[in-house]
Amino acid sequence: MLASVFAHLPASIRGILESLPVNLRSGLEEIRVRQDRPLEIVFDRRCAFVTREGLTDADASRAYRPSREECKSLLELLTRHSFYSFEEELKRGFITIPGGHRVGLAGRVVLEGGRVKHIRDVSSFNIRIARELPGAGKPVLPHLLDREADTVHHTLLISPPQLGKTTLIRDLARMISSGEAAFPAAGGEDSPGGAGASPSGGSRTGTSGGTGLPGGTGSARPAGAGPETGSREPVPRPAAQHSPRRSAGWKVGIVDERSEIAASERGVPRFDLGPRTDVLDGCPKAEGMMMMIRSMSPEVLIVDEIGRQEDAEAIREALHAGIRIIATAHGRDLGDVLRRPALRELLESGVFGRYVILGRSAAGGRRVQVLDGDGRQLAVFGAYRAPAEEKPGGWETIFSTGGRG
Repeated sequence: MLASVFAHLPASIRGILESLPVNLRSGLEEIRVRQDRPLEIVFDRRCAFVTREGLTDADASRAYRPSREECKSLLELLTRHSFYSFEEELKRGFITIPGGHRVGLAGRVVLEGGRVKHIRDVSSFNIRIARELPGAGKPVLPHLLDREADTVHHTLLISPPQLGKTTLIRDLARMISSGEAAFPAAGGEDSPGGAGASPSGGSRTGTSGGTGLPGGTGSARPAGAGPETGSREPVPRPAAQHSPRRSAGWKVGIVDERSEIAASERGVPRFDLGPRTDVLDGCPKAEGMMMMIRSMSPEVLIVDEIGRQEDAEAIREALHAGIRIIATAHGRDLGDVLRRPALRELLESGVFGRYVILGRSAAGGRRVQVLDGDGRQLAVFGAYRAPAEEKPGGWETIFSTGGRG
């Protein structure tokens, strides 16, 4: 994982980072290189400066300071000594390197006709470490299954940066494609509720605690909105009707505009996305969704970081073609997403049957909340820093309806 990152670093910086303790290196989330300023790392939701000896220090004055020549060398390594072949990436302010690691860039912007042409004199680099985490989607997927339609609900995953949304949808793609955990029995061994869920699938607390959408308080669909496209509201049914019907998985199409989900090299995904997944790498989302629909006939279409009007229009086209959508958007909660006009229209029309919201717990860990299409809470999961045997993947179910859908 880190080998592909270190291979793109100048020898001096690479040597310093390789001197860090092994347990710290394994938890690296970001490496921030700034010309003539302290070398910084982010790990385990903490940050620290790094000295020339490979030690962490809270005092910036003792940190190693990369030179102009080192930053120039880093950019050459990132662009494979062909600056102009990466002109489009430089225009967008980031480069994705093998392994799905994204490197953000800052420096002097060159304009052409009032629009960004590219960035030159790059003086800041933010290397974000991508990780494959099999099992990350295990507690979430049962709540996304639409058992009536024998498929998955249209789902929007909402998260601020750096909370693992790309890692989560990567694992959801793998599980959906492989058929793993397809329609497990509600409240059974593999469901998020486990033995703690009530026999009727009710919550442990007896309340739903929904956040609500425009036009309602969490118990009703927004005013003027129709039912979820191609789906139905979850209703209690006998456990016998929850027996698995799907074993081969669904055909999954991923439009990977930033090459982060699949970490493709020469068009071949390097992360495990399941046996029935096709990836369109480096293609703009809206155009890529249309290409996928025409060429690969996916049953489930996955895209990262939607937000523009053309993204919303492409999603509507996918819905008309009978394809299920799993998408992500930046935000802290539904309220943040509703402030974006293109996404607000989608939400108010009742497109999404599920919302998955990533956040931080009061203790500083991760928290995942699953809502239905009306904003009613279906489940909440908390994450441990290290996996525990009795809680696979390090997740603990805090609240669950038992995985009904």
